This record gives sequence, structure tokens and C-alpha cells, in this order.
Amino acid sequence: MYVCHCFAVTEAQVAQHAEDGARTPRQIASACKAGTDCGSCVRRIQALLGRDAAPRPAPAVRVGPVLPRPSGSDRAAGPDGLEEAA
Repeated sequence: MYVCHCFAVTEAQVAQHAEDGARTPRQIASACKAGTDCGSCVRRIQALLGRDAAPRPAPAVRVGPVLPRPSGSDRAAGPDGLEEAA
């Protein structure tokens, strides 16, 4: 079955390149050009290499700066989020 229609690369060819040492889609591309034209086969190549089950890194959480309370503030937020007198 074809993996890359642009360059007529089959699953068997991808498997052979993997046996020969290709471990990433980029290495497969270097070996046979698969994934270098339209790119629609890259996910299938990843799956054939066993990389589809790898966990993706979690997105970075951006935390803004903690701002100090304005000076002279004698009020604090209560459990309902409304300010209460201290």
C-alpha cells in the first residue's frame, strides 16, 4: 500500500528504511523523499515508525506577574470574591 503518493513510496519501503536505521520522518524523507512534497503522508510515516503513541509535550503555561495589593488597602476578598472590610 502506498504511503506517499507524490513519490510512490510504499509501506514496505518505509519499513525497510526503518530497519536500515531511519527513526524519524525526516530520516525517512532523506532516504526516499516521502513527506517532502505535500506532507499528507507524514502522520502515516510516524505511525509506521511507532511514533503515533508517543505523548505530546504539554503546552507551556504562561503565568503573569503577581501584582502587590495597592498600598492603603485594608480590604480582602471573601469566599464569594467580594471585598470585605478587615
